[in-house]
Amino acid sequence: MDVAVRTSSLRKTYLSRGRRRVAVQGLSMTVPLGGVHGFLGPNGSGKTTTIRMLLGLVRPDSGTAEVLGQTVPRHLPKVVDRVGAIVEAPKFFPSFTGRQNLRLLADAIGTPLPRVDEVLEATHLGDRGRDRFAGYSLGMKQRLAIAATLLKDPDLLIFDEPTNGLDPAGIREVRDTMRSLGAQGKTVLVSSHLLSEVEQVADTVSIIGHGSLLAEGSVSDILGSTSTAQVRVGVASPERAATILEGDGFGVQREGEHLIVAATDPAAVTRALAGHGLYVSELAPVRADLEAVFLALTADEGLGSEADREAGGLATGGAA
Repeated sequence: MDVAVRTSSLRKTYLSRGRRRVAVQGLSMTVPLGGVHGFLGPNGSGKTTTIRMLLGLVRPDSGTAEVLGQTVPRHLPKVVDRVGAIVEAPKFFPSFTGRQNLRLLADAIGTPLPRVDEVLEATHLGDRGRDRFAGYSLGMKQRLAIAATLLKDPDLLIFDEPTNGLDPAGIREVRDTMRSLGAQGKTVLVSSHLLSEVEQVADTVSIIGHGSLLAEGSVSDILGSTSTAQVRVGVASPERAATILEGDGFGVQREGEHLIVAATDPAAVTRALAGHGLYVSELAPVRADLEAVFLALTADEGLGSEADREAGGLATGGAA
């Protein structure tokens, strides 16, 4: 497999209030070349620290990292022109138009000016290039930042939480832009705690918790490897139905007025209830998603509860 990013036993600690805090702990991950790769985990799980190490902004305590075949940070200058990244909110001149901001940047890095119009079109800002940056929506501002990273026509794009603070429309705009870039053959590494968002755009994912890798692979493989067969059951007396099913050995969870039942044979659920005079009004398979996978992977580590305690921790909203 061709690889865009590879880390091996990557470790980074910080001194905080006189104590060593482990940010990244023995992280070994692989990002394939081409397409969109989701880098998932709750806030505080080590995503940003890992990205900073990949970009040479932070040095690891131990372990190795490679970007486009070159060891970083030692050989980063060999591939830096092939990498574009958004790690923090980019700075643009509010009173300048989007096109003027990009022309200034292009001139500073020695990029031919015709490239400006190309990246504006690539990020669906071609008809808004003459508008002042101050009048852009948050989604447009983030797409202009992506356009700025494209000026050098990089092979690898690294985005750290690119949809933070955006409304559903802005999230959709950025998501569509990332999907388009991946379809063009570029590698897009996007970190996020918004699982539903990444699920809609990513081809492959790496899931981390407490700075360590928990799972990695294609989205379909990850969902298939950790999911269990479940059905959503609608019935007139859910409490009585739950008692009956549990008595027959089924795993049962309440979800509002419905039951989520662990069962490989949905017909067995129907038979068990019908034998007691209960008949289902709804019986549908439960589709696995990345949220369920993450919670299953971290059930014994307390990561789910930690994410809930952190501001802006693991989330599943934001879908548009």
